[in-house]
Amino acid sequence: MGRAEALWRQVKGARRWPGIAVPALEARVAGCCLVFGGLFMTALATITPAEFEGIGGVYAIAATALAAGVAALTRGSRIRPWQFQILVGLAIVLITATVILAQSAVMAVGVATLYTVVAFAAFFLSWPQTIGFLGFAVLSGALALASTPGVPFGAALIATCTTAIMGAVIASLGQLMSNSERDLLTGLPNRHGFDRIFASAVDRAQAGGPRPTVVLVVLEGRDAIGDKYGHQAGDQLIRSTVDGWRGVLHPEHILARLGDDEFAILLPSGTEHEGIALSHRIRMATATGCGAGVTAWQPDEAASVVLSRADVALRRAKRGGRNRTVLESAGAPTLAAELADAIAAGLVSVLYQPIVSLTEDNLIVGVEALARWESPTRPDLQISEVITVAENSNLISALDRYVLRRACSDVQWLQRQRADLPLTLTVNVSGLELIENGYPATVAETLAETGWPPSQLVLEVTESVVDVDTPASVAALRELRDQGIRVAMDDFGTGYSTLSRLQKLPIDLLKLDASFTAGTELDPASPPPPLLQAIAALARALDLPVVVEGVETERQALALRQTGFAMAQGYYFGRPQVTELLAQRLTVGSDVR
Repeated sequence: MGRAEALWRQVKGARRWPGIAVPALEARVAGCCLVFGGLFMTALATITPAEFEGIGGVYAIAATALAAGVAALTRGSRIRPWQFQILVGLAIVLITATVILAQSAVMAVGVATLYTVVAFAAFFLSWPQTIGFLGFAVLSGALALASTPGVPFGAALIATCTTAIMGAVIASLGQLMSNSERDLLTGLPNRHGFDRIFASAVDRAQAGGPRPTVVLVVLEGRDAIGDKYGHQAGDQLIRSTVDGWRGVLHPEHILARLGDDEFAILLPSGTEHEGIALSHRIRMATATGCGAGVTAWQPDEAASVVLSRADVALRRAKRGGRNRTVLESAGAPTLAAELADAIAAGLVSVLYQPIVSLTEDNLIVGVEALARWESPTRPDLQISEVITVAENSNLISALDRYVLRRACSDVQWLQRQRADLPLTLTVNVSGLELIENGYPATVAETLAETGWPPSQLVLEVTESVVDVDTPASVAALRELRDQGIRVAMDDFGTGYSTLSRLQKLPIDLLKLDASFTAGTELDPASPPPPLLQAIAALARALDLPVVVEGVETERQALALRQTGFAMAQGYYFGRPQVTELLAQRLTVGSDVR
């Protein structure tokens, strides 16, 4: 069975499009050959019209070749493999028709030498396709010459065999070149091949062609599968993943394997936003998850500069946690520029949602800071989209630091309104910001400048950020806890936490995802759902306080209190609001009736 599979892989490998088959190069070769052939036949028919039977037919053949050649050159990098094959077949048909129209044996053999031009196509065809087209050319040439009176058999044999030999040699050279630039496991271009392909794309862009975009992708989980099930299982994961990705790629996209679990996708004429969208589709087609870095070529940039920037984006995506896409853009998009200006001008607002104690008559014991920003050009932009813009445009650090400083100052004022009631300030932190060098020191500096106590600050992170496999983020969280700052795991219950992970991670409390309560009418008179009981028991066993998010009704609040949850937040207790409104509740009475 193993030998059969190996043979089948060789057969499939023979059918693969060679790595050097770059659309722009295909179009250039096919177009130039057809234009040359058309001009040559025009000149030949004009100089020696008596050598052909039906001179109008020769001019029609020449015009067809010229038109096809110009069309190929015009299409350029947009040419498809099947279109290239049609051009090859058309060239064979045109040459054969011209040979048939030749009246003398000498002219027929002379025109038949043009079949050798078809051999150039072997550079861009797989072995089965090369054999097919060369066979078609040899057979057509042999039949056409045989139909011409006076053509010696030896002359016909030399003309047709020369075409076959040239095609075989060119195909062999192309195969050797392709193999040196091809990954043996997947048949994709390797790093050397991708570098050459991308350099060609940059050259076209420098000449006024479309601007290319690069997406670097790292496949997550391959090492774990290889360690657990063996090397062959890891290889099978790579092959199946690549097969899945091919289904979401556009025909003009070029997929390459750069390393063990690192891939590159070239969008010859795509934008950065198209690259980001493609990374999301790739992620949906990946069973184990993947991170991605995206960037686009900018005028006057060398190919190496673009690839280096894409590599920086990929490293940031890997450090930021699982399944992330990061954009490193040399030219900031409109939204990113607007957001950068808004942060600099202090136009990003911060609202505060109350966190209450269910055991103290819904007393406000803390607030969560939530950023809000309205784009002048996209007023319907959701805050989740704003965060994505910030992360993809290298603005997340500036946004996180702005929100932290603003929140510390605002809640410091709020705390003075009720000095007898210690408030906890909860602020979300991005995984990309968390892994930045010096982040714990930046937080400490902000607390010192604003005067907000570290013991009353809680930093919220998602499960993927506090993954034990992301040592940089875990180390930063430990350093923050050493300062007296507490850490909360946000959206608990929607990720992949296990008991062993919860014990290892540096967290102090859990934020139970709103999906467990929002839209659900819990009945205080009935036993609480078993899942909520289990979570409450788990939290007590691990000595981790829980804040239940998404509480919308009084019945939900009563049921959660009876289940044993101590803290909650949601629209029932208060929507995100400015500090002045919260101050009124704190001074008049903070309970919810």
